Amino acid sequence: MLNLEISSAELKVICTSIHLFNSNGFHNTGMNLLIKQANIQKATLYSYFQSKERLIEMCINFQTKLLKEAVLAIIYSSHYRTPIDKLKEIVILHADIKSLYHLILKAIFEVKIIYPEAYNMAVEYRKWLLHEISELIFSLETHALKPDASMVLNLIDGLLLQLLDSNNLDDRDKVVERFFGGVKLQ
Repeated sequence: MLNLEISSAELKVICTSIHLFNSNGFHNTGMNLLIKQANIQKATLYSYFQSKERLIEMCINFQTKLLKEAVLAIIYSSHYRTPIDKLKEIVILHADIKSLYHLILKAIFEVKIIYPEAYNMAVEYRKWLLHEISELIFSLETHALKPDASMVLNLIDGLLLQLLDSNNLDDRDKVVERFFGGVKLQ
């Protein structure tokens, strides 16, 4: 497990890295670009993270921790009236180009072979999210057909990929409403 006790300078590098990985991808973001963008010395960067692999792992770990906190805040909030409202909010949280989930999904596609530990972190987050979605679906008090947790996760991924192509949030919101519109609560 990675230690998340970091300095503000390390946090600045992680945030810069996340931005560059989201924009350029993991393979197209070299350490020299990162050094330039973060305005940091090469020796300092390597003293913080030792390697690009370790930096990627820290970025993925950072994103998953923040996402878990956000998902749990939705689940345990009294702001949302029903489990369906919570599911919708979880989908919207993830299906956004500027979301924390964008890097996680990108990691699923880009890092499996070269950075297997980072890939495993992304996969573990998705398993955790699938479990949380399943629990919410299980809590629905309805005799109507309930959505499957895997379908909800596929919805999130599909919406995010669609947004990367069109960047139209109105379409996302319509799809979410239509998807959950068939679930009638008692």
